[in-house]
Amino acid sequence: MNNIKIDLNAGKKIYFASDFHLGAPNTKQSLEREHKIIRWLESIADDAAAIFLVGDIFDFWFEYKEVVPKGFIRFQGKIAELRGKNIPIYFFTGNHDMWMFGYFTEELGIPVFRKPQVLEVSGKKLYIAHGDGLGPGDHTYKFLKKLFENKICRWAFRQIHPDLGIRLAKAWSGKSRIQSTTSETDQFLGDDEWLWQYSKEVEEKTHHDFYVFGHRHLPIDQLVKNTSRYINLGEWVKYFTYGVFDGKVFELKKWEA
Repeated sequence: MNNIKIDLNAGKKIYFASDFHLGAPNTKQSLEREHKIIRWLESIADDAAAIFLVGDIFDFWFEYKEVVPKGFIRFQGKIAELRGKNIPIYFFTGNHDMWMFGYFTEELGIPVFRKPQVLEVSGKKLYIAHGDGLGPGDHTYKFLKKLFENKICRWAFRQIHPDLGIRLAKAWSGKSRIQSTTSETDQFLGDDEWLWQYSKEVEEKTHHDFYVFGHRHLPIDQLVKNTSRYINLGEWVKYFTYGVFDGKVFELKKWEA
């Protein structure tokens, strides 16, 4: 794993967001959320040194050789505009958009990461990943993830006509937790908070100042050790939260509360 290194100039910041779930639960609500995300992106354009989009940006995404899912064109246009201003953007795949391949890299120069990455900036190290399949438990999903990432399975799905394939995938995606968050999961779970536990395990081996994840859908800022923190970015259906790092301080903020 090659670390990402960013030189942070005075007044510049690095922004993090995840779990937009564009496309869910329906076209109308997704479009309203898309406009809100665009307003946020416009607001950070002047001082953004880089933007990290940490998975499940789309509620479903699959790239055929000549076809990508329709919609989200306003969002894609805005990130193309930001890339045109030479603002680096980094995509991480999540469990809903793991079938991203070369489209964003080839069209927009945006690297796409499938595994955790380490960001080095201003003497700090940030461990970044979407978070799906990490930590203890969830063996069924971990098996399904290996299945979905299998090259043969990808090839087989690509043989289905896009109209049918995307319809099937949207039906599967419709069971997303983004639409069914319960009061039980809408709170910090202590020792059962699996990404917090995972951060502790990683920290035992290698020090990182911050562990930044999505996937959990709950904004969280917890100590891992006295010198490390676990940050979960939340989501953009209920919380509209994002992370900001200025080289010293990492903050969770809310957009248009």
